[in-house]
Amino acid sequence: MTRSSQDDELLSTPSEPVSPPAGIDRRTFFVRHAAIGAAAVMTGTTWAPEARAQQAATEAAAQQAKREAAGGDAGLKMSSALSPDLDVVKSSKGPVMTVADEFYKVGPGPSSSHTIGPMRITYDFYQRVAKLPADQLSQATGLKVHLFGSLSATGKGHGTERAALAGLVGKEPATVDPRFLDEMIAKPDQTYPVKVGNKTFNLSLADIVYDATKGDFPHPNTMTARLMAGDKVLYEQEYYSVGGGFIEWKGYEPPKKGAPKYPYATMKELRQHAEANDLSVADVMMANEIAVSGRNEEEINAFLDKIANAMIATVKTGLSYKDDVLPGPIKLHSKAATVYERAMDDTYMSDRAIGLVSAFALAASEENARGHLVITAPTGGSAGVMPAIVYALTQSGRAVPMDKIRQGLLAGLAVGYLCKHNATLAAAEGGCQAEIGVASAMAAALITQVLNQPPRVIENAAESALEHHLGMTCDPVAGYVQVPCIERCAFGAVKAWAAAMIATNEIASRHRVDLDTTIKTLSDTAKDMNPKYKETSEAGLAQNLVLC
Repeated sequence: MTRSSQDDELLSTPSEPVSPPAGIDRRTFFVRHAAIGAAAVMTGTTWAPEARAQQAATEAAAQQAKREAAGGDAGLKMSSALSPDLDVVKSSKGPVMTVADEFYKVGPGPSSSHTIGPMRITYDFYQRVAKLPADQLSQATGLKVHLFGSLSATGKGHGTERAALAGLVGKEPATVDPRFLDEMIAKPDQTYPVKVGNKTFNLSLADIVYDATKGDFPHPNTMTARLMAGDKVLYEQEYYSVGGGFIEWKGYEPPKKGAPKYPYATMKELRQHAEANDLSVADVMMANEIAVSGRNEEEINAFLDKIANAMIATVKTGLSYKDDVLPGPIKLHSKAATVYERAMDDTYMSDRAIGLVSAFALAASEENARGHLVITAPTGGSAGVMPAIVYALTQSGRAVPMDKIRQGLLAGLAVGYLCKHNATLAAAEGGCQAEIGVASAMAAALITQVLNQPPRVIENAAESALEHHLGMTCDPVAGYVQVPCIERCAFGAVKAWAAAMIATNEIASRHRVDLDTTIKTLSDTAKDMNPKYKETSEAGLAQNLVLC
């Protein structure tokens, strides 16, 4: 027998597909099955297919039992399991119902989940408390917020306490003056008056409590807000910051919306609508925005213009800072302006283009790190990617008109909605693949839509961009959205452009992986990922980089 034929025999598979026995984890079984096959090749041992499957099942069962005996992920800091009662879980079972003004949000960095979400939460609580009966308010002595899970683990570096306090004193994410938040950094003992009924309380950062990081929380980003009478709780609400600035609360009921004109829950279904009706992806999205939101096309376009202009302004502001030191213990110097200036001097236009796109992404991401206003697309941590592409398309020799940018933003929404619907946008749930990966896929869709590409090409571009971020962990050093986050935005923007160029130059029908498969893989990888790598600052660079 030749070596080649021997290897073929050792690696042979049964004619019927191998399936794990009932009760055995599918992934563990196939890993063991592959390992046994590899060992057989190396040792020259022959395994009958049935025996190989039986041994894989035995080893998988032993591994599973050992894990269960240790209490699952023993020693890990927190769970990333989601309660089935959350609307973000329940809504994944129907058609996409998200609309643009829910998805694209303006608010302070550095994290949509850790700043914009908590500020929206405490502002909501502030409004609820103001409506309580006068006799209940007359007993009140103050307000308290308790942070749990990832919000507690990395809230210091993310500025969660400042955002939460700002909401309690009546500030909204889209309109808060960044200088107000900067003052909180400069004066951490400052008190802020808040009037509720006929009472005025003086609140400070001490009223934001970093509570348990480990526990059986409905969501990794859980928090409670309380109206207090001394040590007694007069009124309490539990909230969840579920990613991308979206929030829910215990007993949450989603707002009533219209039915989508072209209902879809997958990219395949969206593309079928587009192709059957001779529409672009942007056309399908606009029709659904009108049907679901109840707004007209002019109102939706006005909102998209507002978002595009905010993205451009964010990049411009970021480029205006020259080598300042970003907040926090890392002492990281900004570099967007330097990269921009040096890229402009590059001899070759191709080098200059890559340098400029990177500089634009760094600029917006550094604004996020400063805690200034950014746009969730889909999150604060990834807020450099889409603005870099919009800026490059509009503020350069291309000078793409605004109507094309609107179409691109709509195509980006299609990808973002699907990732939210079928996976996650929260790093605390899925790692950085859920933030930078989704942002890069959205940006790739934007570029290809601006270039008037058909739906399949737009899908291929988004898929490639997302595929090459799969498995990316979230390990922010010292809990700050700076290392590795800022540079990741630059790489995400460049990858988006590369994905768009590949998709527009390949034979579209030969693209082997579809976007739905990659989004499912994003979801699966999020579930398999060690919780230490989900925005906890417990592992990776956060553990290994020594700050001096």
